[in-house]
Amino acid sequence: MHFYKYQGTGNDFILIDNRSGAFNLNSTQIEQLCHRRLGIGADGLMLLNAHPTYDFEMIYFNADGLPGSMCGNGGRCITQFALDLGINKSTYNFLAVDGPHEAEILTDGRISLRMIDVDQISASGTDFILNTGSPHLVRIVKQLDSFPVFEVGQTIRNEERFGPRGINVNFVERTESPEQIRVRTYERGVEDETLSCGTGVTACAIARAIIDQKTEPCTIETKGGQLMVRFQTKDFVHFTHIHLIGPATKVFEGNY
Repeated sequence: MHFYKYQGTGNDFILIDNRSGAFNLNSTQIEQLCHRRLGIGADGLMLLNAHPTYDFEMIYFNADGLPGSMCGNGGRCITQFALDLGINKSTYNFLAVDGPHEAEILTDGRISLRMIDVDQISASGTDFILNTGSPHLVRIVKQLDSFPVFEVGQTIRNEERFGPRGINVNFVERTESPEQIRVRTYERGVEDETLSCGTGVTACAIARAIIDQKTEPCTIETKGGQLMVRFQTKDFVHFTHIHLIGPATKVFEGNY
């Protein structure tokens, strides 16, 4: 099997050109491919499938081998992958598990990915729960560098109120700039902290906007690099035209 490895701000993925429809690995095999020591190693695996009405279809599997919800960093990486495969477009329209997405490769090489609209947000104190293609809990904390992300994230992810599938958990630290935040994320499916989570930072940027009542684009610092989220809202309840902007880079390719 020929594979490609891509990463977006440290969130890394195995990509397969499956336009022929030949991919037939099961969840156990996908989990082994994603294993950091026994396989290629990745936070997830994606198939680029042919589609009759879209430029391609994105099929995403978590590192545990099970089908996953939308992955924002993955959406940018598969867009770059499509370009590298020779699918040359100025704007890409592809189908993912949460519906259609539009992506554009900017002049500086970053990729702008339009996310789904968000209009169901619950808040309790400094906690926010919302779905940006994947379900997320956002919590404001202090001293993020020393915060026990794994321990607290794992506990929240497995709380009974979130059901058997759980939730992704993001910890946010404010900075001196109102347009900048720092984020660390515990991801379900990976069951660990990742260097970056695209749908997670999108959720965090929206939470920041609600707290500050500001619509300016938000810059997010993650362990894996910098991302930007911009959006439109008139009431800080309904968020539209949400774009996740950041790099997507090919790391290597090979045969397994």
